[in-house]
Amino acid sequence: MNTDTLSTRIQTVLVTGATGTIGSAVLREPTARPVRLRALTRDHHRAAGLPQSVDRVVGEPTDPAVLRRAVAGVDTVFLACGNNAGQVAFELAVIDAAAAAGVRRIVKLSAQGARPGSPVAFWDWHARIEEHLAASGIPAVVLRPSFLMSNLFAAAEHIRSLNALIAPAGNAMITMVDPADVAAAAAAALTEPGHVGHTFTLTGPAALDYQQVAAVLSAVLGRPINYVCVPGEAARSAMVDAGLPPFVAEQIAEVFAAQRAGAQQVTTSAVRMLTGRDARPLRSFAAQHAQFFGAPVAAG
Repeated sequence: MNTDTLSTRIQTVLVTGATGTIGSAVLREPTARPVRLRALTRDHHRAAGLPQSVDRVVGEPTDPAVLRRAVAGVDTVFLACGNNAGQVAFELAVIDAAAAAGVRRIVKLSAQGARPGSPVAFWDWHARIEEHLAASGIPAVVLRPSFLMSNLFAAAEHIRSLNALIAPAGNAMITMVDPADVAAAAAAALTEPGHVGHTFTLTGPAALDYQQVAAVLSAVLGRPINYVCVPGEAARSAMVDAGLPPFVAEQIAEVFAAQRAGAQQVTTSAVRMLTGRDARPLRSFAAQHAQFFGAPVAAG
């Protein structure tokens, strides 16, 4: 029977989505106790860049044999996947394989706004996966991060070349969260007792509108960055013209529409509850990645 107790022996933690933004950060996140880390990925080349101490299971993640090998002997699973057409099938298959293998805890990376029937398909998918996880009987923790600060990388080209932050965000107040804080919260949820049965909404320390985001970028980069608000349909068309699949562009537009309606404007203390420290502000994230946004490279 699965319980919320963590053995005194060294835990084995499986990280899915191991080469993604959050999964790769989880693999590098220090934990309060020693753990053995295992990564599940389909990409041989990106797997080579994982820490040498990480055991790798490389293969097609929909292959039952690959999943059985990945979960064998595992205590806890970090369940994460990029938003793609196979996400629901993959995550449900991991849950089923974990249940068959006697995994004792799953930490599910979801999203703030997850609910069945959401007009944002990604949020509907997360809700369906959460429901399957709850029905599996495996003790679980659900993490629902707000809009990741790293999503601003999609706007970096225009910030670099036009000094413009272009988005259909209107005046939406958004509690952007640093992916590093999500990874730290995940590491705590994976390895510490006492979190099972809870859903944590992870946010940054403040809700900002895109005018304020542009002001933060201006201060960090040392040049004025102007926020240019565009209508949702115009943004969707521009994303498709830039090469994004129409479905993905539509869903990004739906996310911004939900944010304009207030879906991600309330801050929480969940990052502090799980990590023991305050969530990082946007300025810290922007300073850390300033060169990506076009800051001059320091001489020497």
